[in-house]
Amino acid sequence: MIKTYQVMLLPNNKQKTKLFECAGVARWAYNFALAQQQENHKQGGKFLNDVELRKRLTQLKQTKEYSWLNQYSNNITKQAIKDACQAYKNFFAGRAKCPKFKTKKRTRPSFYQDTAKIKITDTHVKLEKLMPSKKKNRQKLNWIRLAERGRIPHGKHVTYVNPRIVFDGLHWFLTVGVEEAEVKHETYSEGIGIDLGVKSLATVSNGMTFPNINQTPKVKKLEKSIRRMQRRISRKYEMNKTKTEGGEFRYRKTENIKKIEFLVLKKRRRLKNMQLNHTHHITATLVKAKPAYVVMEDLNTSGMLKNRKLSKAIQQQTFHEFKRQMTYKCAWHGIELIVADRFYPSSKKCSRCGHVKDHLSLSERTYRCEACGIEIDRDLNASINLKQYAESMM
Repeated sequence: MIKTYQVMLLPNNKQKTKLFECAGVARWAYNFALAQQQENHKQGGKFLNDVELRKRLTQLKQTKEYSWLNQYSNNITKQAIKDACQAYKNFFAGRAKCPKFKTKKRTRPSFYQDTAKIKITDTHVKLEKLMPSKKKNRQKLNWIRLAERGRIPHGKHVTYVNPRIVFDGLHWFLTVGVEEAEVKHETYSEGIGIDLGVKSLATVSNGMTFPNINQTPKVKKLEKSIRRMQRRISRKYEMNKTKTEGGEFRYRKTENIKKIEFLVLKKRRRLKNMQLNHTHHITATLVKAKPAYVVMEDLNTSGMLKNRKLSKAIQQQTFHEFKRQMTYKCAWHGIELIVADRFYPSSKKCSRCGHVKDHLSLSERTYRCEACGIEIDRDLNASINLKQYAESMM
């Protein structure tokens, strides 16, 4: 089992410059591979594998014009070419859209590190050929401090998978996979059913309820602050627009606009991290209870988003992210995850007698059964039905 770790890096100014340069080299190699593939396709040639493209790049490095590529790790360009070839294979197999050239503005800066060359300790990570300097302290410049101490396992027997250095717009991160043994508990508690919703993010069959963080005053205040800053940016753009000779308007980005846009980016990232942390807290709490199995619905999220009145609230809940976290966390702890059929009537069905209603509106928050007379919370009733769904399958 491969477990992925992500840790924020704390590079100094020289290291930040080199990290951006390495990301630029990876972007250039990716675009080089795409250009070669497109030119070859126009001439009617067959698909070029990554070995052939790397040979061409090696010949290119021997010229004076592209000798600057020798200053950076060969593994950065090698993996970038592999990624471009894989993107083309996915396109021809119908798994993805046609790959596009990477740009400096719209592409997230990232690059690859060789698994044999990267070294990780409790506090630092050493990157390959980050500082190709002749100074005595060049080895010190290759070590970048980690923001969390002892977060990533290290040692002689630890095997790393696909290490990547990624920039998210504010900070640099190290993302690496580690091969670990699957954990299995000796004793498991009773299985649970989880119903996802808008009023409460998750309602569990054992009675636990996890609130919607987007309705808290802290999140609403942050969203209001972002809206105000966006209006401020819009007014500044209107003040700085100029009319060209052709009658078109051009908007000039001043330093003040850049400062406010950076603050908006920070606030957006903080909001996203708050929502993500809330989801991690819920999924970790549920998995640590060691249930024998977990049952969730196969929600049609794209169809639910067509409801204009609830589309924003549904989008903020990030049901897909919740399901993704439960999937890999259950796999870590050896817990079976069961996905109920999309058309299973978990909300319309009575959890006591099994009677199914013909119609149930969204405004009915309390489930009232005409057959047995039970009155129960709508979401709790659905979660109990999901638990019973697994029992009927066994």
